[in-house]
Amino acid sequence: MILVLFIGEEIKGSKRWVSLGFISIQPSEFIKPIFSIVTASILIRRYADKNLACFKISTFLYLVLVGLLAIQPDLGMVITISAIWGTQMFLAGLSMIWIIFLGLGGVIGLFAAYTFLPHVTVRINSFLDPDKSENYQIKKSIEAFRNGGVYGTGPGEGVVKQHLPDSHTDFIFAVVGEELGMIVGILVIFIFAFIVIRGLFRIYKVGDLFSIIATTGLLMQIGFQAVVNIGVTLHLLPTKGMTLPFISYGGSSILSISIAMGMILALTRKRYGVRANLHFVNLR
Repeated sequence: MILVLFIGEEIKGSKRWVSLGFISIQPSEFIKPIFSIVTASILIRRYADKNLACFKISTFLYLVLVGLLAIQPDLGMVITISAIWGTQMFLAGLSMIWIIFLGLGGVIGLFAAYTFLPHVTVRINSFLDPDKSENYQIKKSIEAFRNGGVYGTGPGEGVVKQHLPDSHTDFIFAVVGEELGMIVGILVIFIFAFIVIRGLFRIYKVGDLFSIIATTGLLMQIGFQAVVNIGVTLHLLPTKGMTLPFISYGGSSILSISIAMGMILALTRKRYGVRANLHFVNLR
């Protein structure tokens, strides 16, 4: 993350990629699953050592990471990491007063981004008042859904993708809507919902606090990305470059989601022959 600031490749005004010669990687993509695990391992130590300032350590780690992401800049990743961290802090027992303060801090941060970052201002204004902006990508995305209708035009038969920028990454769901139709689009949404709900159901059975906090953070990564990506393509959210898990093109993104899913499976698997250590902790 630090190295990318010095030797990173600048694409569309952001330094997010490091070239290894034969491949370019985006370090911030791999931070998401690793951050969930590290944060969980820090937060659960407060029950073993009451004198350890776990919340402060976690907050420091979060601020360092957000600072590195803001320099790139990558607002979408900042929001994703913030959603993961905030959820894990809540599960670890952070006071509701602090949760409210963090929420207010997030609102202030978004307002500051809108005020001081021109590209954020343009995207939010175009979302709030689409008639006064070009909104080329969104118009093409909506056109794709309109062309697809209920049953779609057929695999490979879509035409909007030839004119829609980032149709293979940020707007891949629009291609799904055009070629496979509304029914398959709804099915994709239900699949993401099933992954998240099933994961939460499994960690409830596991009962281990570390698994609960870590898995919830990993599920938040997958669910949050899916909601934002689909919301953008349907013009329900302001335009933000964020891939659709398991579907969008991109080496770093696919590897990151695969790592997260592997961790989820490992943390929620059935442990035969081992008596579950179920205990309830009074979270304050």
